Amino acid sequence: MINFDKLRQEYETIAKKLSSQDSVKNRQEYTVLAKRYSYLEKLLKLSEIRQKYLQEKEHLTAITRDNSESEEMRSMAQSELGEIQIKLAKVEEEIEEKLFEGDDSDRDIIIEIRSAAGGEEAALFVGSLFKMYSRYADSKGWKQEVLSSSPTEIGGFKEVDFSLKGQKVFSRLKFESGVHRVQRVPVTEAGGRIHTSTVTVAVLVEPKEVELKINPEDLKIDTYRSSGAGGQHVNVTDSAVRITHLPSGVVVACQDERSQIKNRAKALRIIKARIMEKMLRDEADKMTQNRRIQVGTGERSEKIRTYNFPERRVTDHRINFTLYRLEEVLEGDLDEIITALVQAERKKVYEARGLT
Repeated sequence: MINFDKLRQEYETIAKKLSSQDSVKNRQEYTVLAKRYSYLEKLLKLSEIRQKYLQEKEHLTAITRDNSESEEMRSMAQSELGEIQIKLAKVEEEIEEKLFEGDDSDRDIIIEIRSAAGGEEAALFVGSLFKMYSRYADSKGWKQEVLSSSPTEIGGFKEVDFSLKGQKVFSRLKFESGVHRVQRVPVTEAGGRIHTSTVTVAVLVEPKEVELKINPEDLKIDTYRSSGAGGQHVNVTDSAVRITHLPSGVVVACQDERSQIKNRAKALRIIKARIMEKMLRDEADKMTQNRRIQVGTGERSEKIRTYNFPERRVTDHRINFTLYRLEEVLEGDLDEIITALVQAERKKVYEARGLT
C-alpha cells in the first residue's frame, strides 16, 4: 500500500529546502529538488481526489444498505455508486502510472539505431526501425529532430541518431534498448532464402544543462568535409564535426547540417547523452535489486525482439509476447507491445515488494 503520509512529509521537507537561501545558491540542487517537488505535488493531488472518491463511495454504499431510506433514494445511490467506482478506478490507475513512471517519464531522449550483423540488409532495417519510431512519435504528438545519420546508397542507414521530445516519451520508449533481429528474404537474394540480420537500439536520456557540465578542455574537436553515400561530396566546406570526449573516449561525428556550428551543437548533445547513460548505468549497477526487477537490462547486446517477415510475426523475447501484426507494428503501432512491457515490469515490482 502506498504511504501517502510519508510522501507528504517528503513534499513538505522539500518545500522548506526550496524556500531557503542555500538551495537557491546551488542551482543544480535547486533544479533537482524543484523537479521532485513538482512530481510529488501531482501525486498528492491525485491522492486527495482518490480520498474524496473513497469517502463518497462509503457514503453511497451506506445509503444503498439503509432500509430506512426509500427505494428511489437507494436506487439513485446505487447509480451514483457505479459512477464513483469508475472514477475511483481511473484515478487509482493514474496514481499507479505516476508511481511506476517516476519523475523521469517526460524526459527528452535521444535514440541511436546502428546496423550490426547483416550488411546492407541490416542497414535497410535501420531505416525501417527509424520509420517505425517516427510514425509512433507522430501518433503521440512528439517533436522529432534528426541529429546525425549515415545513409546508404540502397536507401538504408548505417546509423541514425535522433531526439524525441514530448509527454511520457521516456516512459513509453525506455524498453527499446537492445538488439532487434529481422528475419526475411532480402531483395538481393535470388534463391529466396531467409536471412537474419541485427540492429542495435539505444535509448538515452538527454541531460539538462544543470545536470551535466563538460569541461571544454576535455573535448577534442576535428572538422572535415562532409560526404554523402558512395563518397560523393555534399558540401565543399569543412562543415562536418567529430568530437572526442577524452576522459571517456566517447566519439561522435555529425555532418547532416551544412553549418559547422549546428553540427557541433548536435554532436555535443549526443556526447552528453552517452556520458549521462554511463553515469545512470553505473548508478543502477550499484542498486542490484532494481536491476533484478527490470524487464530488460537495457544493454545494447541483449536480444530483445524479433521481426519475422514470412510469419508476419513480432516477438518480444523478454516477456515471451508475440503479435502477428508485423506490418502494423512497423508502421508505428507499438502501443500493444509497449503496454505489455509496462505491465510485465509492474508485475515484477509487485512480486519484489511482496504485493502479489
